[in-house]
Parts: sequence; C-alpha cells; structure tokens
Amino acid sequence: MAHKRYTEALNRTLQDTRGHNQLMGGVTDLLAGDFSQALRVVPRGTRAGEVKACLKSSILWCNVKILSLRINMRVHLQRDLRQKSFLTYYLILAMEIFWKRMGKYIF
Repeated sequence: MAHKRYTEALNRTLQDTRGHNQLMGGVTDLLAGDFSQALRVVPRGTRAGEVKACLKSSILWCNVKILSLRINMRVHLQRDLRQKSFLTYYLILAMEIFWKRMGKYIF
C-alpha cells in the first residue's frame, strides 16, 4: 500500500488540474484491494512510523466510504462447490491468522 502522502498529493493534483476545491477535484477515486496484506513502506521505520504513514491517519480518511464485497461472483455464477469450500476454508484460515496476530484467539 502506498504512503498516505501519495493519496494526498493526488488529491491536490486533481484539485489543481480540474480547478475544483472539492475532494479529489470532484472525481470519484476507487481504491481496491486487501489492505490488511499491503503494508506501506517506511525505510528503517518503526511500528509507529508505519501507522502514521497509513491512509487511516490521513486528513482524507474521514471522507472514505468503505464498501465490502459479500458475494464471490465467480463461485456464484459458476456454481463451483469445490471452489466455494476452498474459499470458505481460506477465509477461516486468514481470519485465524489475523486474530492471532492481534493477540486475540476467537477460534
């Protein structure tokens, strides 16, 4: 994941080029991906530096609307039960790893 300054720079650039003071110059911006897997790069940084560099600590975060996909359309449309069971197993495994890293054991 990119440093928060890249998103803030994009915001200022779009405002300048479009001549609008609205967020992102009035353009809808879509950020997609699994943000829990993509850490920002802070050379020789500490945990506090990584947290400070993330998008959640940006002034833009209060304007972010989070949308989550609830249905895997590939599985839904193809009706592939093997893939559905694999993805369910993978999701449980990923959640288990996540909560262990957070120091909370729910499984």
